[in-house]
Amino acid sequence: MRLNVPGILAPLQFIVNPRIIVPSLLVKDIRHLDFHALKRAGYRGAIFDKDNCLTLPKQDTIVPEIEEAWQECRTVFGEGNVLVVSNTAGAHVDAGGIQAESVRYHLGVPVLFHTSFKPAYSCVKQIRSYFDSLPNPIKDNELIIVGDRLFTDIVLASRLREKAWTDRFWLPPYSNSAPTSTPPVGTDSSQPLSNPLTARTSLSVWTTGLWVKEATIMRFCERNMLEAVRKWLIAPAEARSKGRKGGKTSPAESIEYDEDPLIRTFVRDIPPPPDSQKRSILRRIADFFQGVQLRRSN
Repeated sequence: MRLNVPGILAPLQFIVNPRIIVPSLLVKDIRHLDFHALKRAGYRGAIFDKDNCLTLPKQDTIVPEIEEAWQECRTVFGEGNVLVVSNTAGAHVDAGGIQAESVRYHLGVPVLFHTSFKPAYSCVKQIRSYFDSLPNPIKDNELIIVGDRLFTDIVLASRLREKAWTDRFWLPPYSNSAPTSTPPVGTDSSQPLSNPLTARTSLSVWTTGLWVKEATIMRFCERNMLEAVRKWLIAPAEARSKGRKGGKTSPAESIEYDEDPLIRTFVRDIPPPPDSQKRSILRRIADFFQGVQLRRSN
């Protein structure tokens, strides 16, 4: 496997600007994303990682548990507006684009062909070129970026927010002015929210649930780096901001990561499985242990 040089160099930019690894939202998997709310807020396109986000590693078919959510995403954003950007399928290591074609067939969305691994700036440029080429072009601040790695997917999203070299030292990953109430039931999802996000930027979503455990040491390091940035950079900045506004912040609140406005707007709970499904699972477990006892008795 070839080294991901842009991914290895990303920590150097992290030293200058630690906020590049801070996601806008954390969800277990894409079932928790309210795609209709995202569309109402002005997001018109989506970029997804493949391995351990949509599919199992080294496989091209959608994980069955998220198939319904994936179909909803494709329906809400529309044909061509959902793009898979992977460091396997469609990358320069994908000889002849064979895997990219397989992913496109199984997932039903285009796969970006790119010459450099994520999160290289050349990959960012190719993403912009793709969305600019659509019949109805999509801007950077109308995109959501979903992935399971901080130093590839989330850094990629941060670089998509950049407009100039001077912007690279301040990449606000949040907008705390999100609406605090959801639209009434029956509202047309194609209509914008009455109080849309102001100063909207591209939205980065970190999926924390893994379908298969891999790269555990790297993920452990990424998570601890993120917690350090939250505690030592973001929380003090928010505390100072509240202090200037005359608000009082307790020591406990000073280390909180305030993403509630985005959670209230874009994250939904997954309903529990129906009772019939629960009974089916319990029945299969009971049958298994009953079979074990019968084999021992024989």
